[in-house]
Amino acid sequence: MLWLCEHGILPLYTPLSGSWLNMAESIQRILKRRALDGQHPETPQQIMDRFKTVAEVWNQHPTPFEWGGKRAARRQRARAKQHPHRLGGSGAVTQALVA
Repeated sequence: MLWLCEHGILPLYTPLSGSWLNMAESIQRILKRRALDGQHPETPQQIMDRFKTVAEVWNQHPTPFEWGGKRAARRQRARAKQHPHRLGGSGAVTQALVA
């Protein structure tokens, strides 16, 4: 921990799982790509400066993030339908009865 701070690296502590973690990783991936693609920084300070600049520019016109997306829409459609029930090992199905 001390070595990281001495070398200008600020560790980011996040839980190993959580509903917001994928969104945080998306933001980190976007910032990294914008800050470092095609660049070859030679010092940690150059990396930090690039990230700071990218974050400042992004904050002027932030990208809106919303929960959901294609996967959530698929799940919503699946919940709205009655799922067919498979019959044995055949390809035949029956519709579920809603009680």
